Amino acid sequence: MPTTRLGSPFKYPTLSVFNHLCLHTAKAQETNKLGTMVACVLFKFLDLISFALFGVLTASVAQDKQLNSSKLEMFVDELPHLPKIHGFDVVSGVPQSKSLVIGMFKKKWKFHRDLPPTPVYAYGVSEDLATVPGPTIEALQGIDIHVTWQNHLPPKHILPWDPTIPTAIPANKLGIPTVVHLHGGVVEPESDGFANSWFTLGFQEKGPTWTKQTCHYHNQQQPGNLWYHDHAMGLTRINILAGLFGAYIIRHPQSEAHLGLPTGDELDRPLIVFDRSFRTDGSIYMNCTGDNPSLHPHWRPEYFGNAIIVNGKAWPRVTVRRRKHRFRILNASNARYFRFFFTNGLQFTHVGSDSVYLNKPVVTNEILLAPSEIADVVVDFSESKTNTAILANDAPYPYPDGSPVNEADSKVIKFFILEHREIDRWRVPKMLMQYPRPDLSSASRSRYITMYEYMSTTGESTHLYLNGKSFEAPVEETPKVGSTEVWNVINLTGDNHPLHIHMGLFVALDQIELVNAEEFRKCMMRMNDAIKCQISKYARGKRVEVPAHEKGWKNVFKIKPEFVTKILVRFSYIHSNESYPFDATAEPGYVYHCHILDHEDNEMMRPLKFIE
Repeated sequence: MPTTRLGSPFKYPTLSVFNHLCLHTAKAQETNKLGTMVACVLFKFLDLISFALFGVLTASVAQDKQLNSSKLEMFVDELPHLPKIHGFDVVSGVPQSKSLVIGMFKKKWKFHRDLPPTPVYAYGVSEDLATVPGPTIEALQGIDIHVTWQNHLPPKHILPWDPTIPTAIPANKLGIPTVVHLHGGVVEPESDGFANSWFTLGFQEKGPTWTKQTCHYHNQQQPGNLWYHDHAMGLTRINILAGLFGAYIIRHPQSEAHLGLPTGDELDRPLIVFDRSFRTDGSIYMNCTGDNPSLHPHWRPEYFGNAIIVNGKAWPRVTVRRRKHRFRILNASNARYFRFFFTNGLQFTHVGSDSVYLNKPVVTNEILLAPSEIADVVVDFSESKTNTAILANDAPYPYPDGSPVNEADSKVIKFFILEHREIDRWRVPKMLMQYPRPDLSSASRSRYITMYEYMSTTGESTHLYLNGKSFEAPVEETPKVGSTEVWNVINLTGDNHPLHIHMGLFVALDQIELVNAEEFRKCMMRMNDAIKCQISKYARGKRVEVPAHEKGWKNVFKIKPEFVTKILVRFSYIHSNESYPFDATAEPGYVYHCHILDHEDNEMMRPLKFIE
């Protein structure tokens, strides 16, 4: 992990309620150091007492040891077809808006033939039909959907959660807060899944920015791949670990049909890939001791599992026809990056990235996917010289300078390719969807966004900030509705961070390495001002070209460590000049954040508020 030390201007990690009181006391009594210290000791003691009294640390730790994943045989379970929910009705041949009720349920899920059933949280229209991942919601462009997300979860969580980071905690300490975010959606603020808009079982308790029970998804944006997942304050990482996520596809049959890409349930499939570890009793294993247990009893900077799951099965197998297949590959891991490749040399033809089609297809031998990124690819199995192919992974963890993969986490899925070569009428066209190219002259302003990680005296991560600010600090990013801005994202950490901007589509323009990075970092830790620290003096190292398949419009981009990445962000539709059909300036607003969930939960997230 990076070695940035805690700088005095930013040394107050936002913790639980009594730590907040400590922080406010420190700010109010800066001249009374002794009084502040005594107060903080008292507040910390009250914190610990409150945890004991109210049972905040609710997850019980199974006595079973962590399972050695090498005990599980690979490629024995069939790749599941994810259930679908159509977000529209067809009346007299005309698609109509539809209302859905989708619940969150605790149930048992079978991740592997030889693994006992695993307690999970799952989305579905009923407990029996709930799945991990959740059902794929199929939407049509221009046809809105109303979804009532219902929380049926029990009073206590199945995983350990940490109240010393900013966390949604019900007043009675019972109930599991949840709220759903449609990742990549152009959505009204009230339906975007703001972290403090959480609710518990039966809406008995609600967060401070909660507004309504039913979310409205307009689906006016371009066709593409989205996903939905939990976004509750401080609980995103464990709610998603427990199973609360699923795919969401917006289709536009008229414009997509002429592309001639593979279609149908067999030839066009989402592949939702994530990592998990298990105990011998089948339950999800999560190390329940934090790297800094005296500060954060449970929080760790990254979660990595030792089994690779696809569509709910560990290392599945699938039989494919010797022809073109389309895969919408989502990395739904908390922190793991995947660098996918085929062991027999098959290539990927990229047709889309995140929620947007590319202008033209791009062929690669490998795909590097950060958490929350989506690669929309076509694989032509008729090109295979073998009858089997393994989709493999060789990305170190944490990325880019972490541990190498082993036998377990280097394998993903095994394809068994039928021998008979078929007549294949599906194709990949030379041109795909044509959207506006990035135009710097359209930018109304430029901003600097800086990524910080703070460390304890023992070199362990304590928290992460964007622009040196906690989530609760006043909003600073206030773009105009319909505007375009240049964001220069400075990564002062040693990690690669997937940046996600709610409501923003952006194009990465440039990646420039920092020279004398440690000198610049020290200045930024003191001043938190890129201009005053003379960024131009340091942002003059090597340039790294953006990969061709990532040069289109995206909603997530990988920010390299010790680089300045320039992105052009558009806060409007890219496929039309129409205005949003909702008030984007309404409360509670939006956010932008790192999509490593353990970072996001510990304050690597900031509010984003639109103005007219």
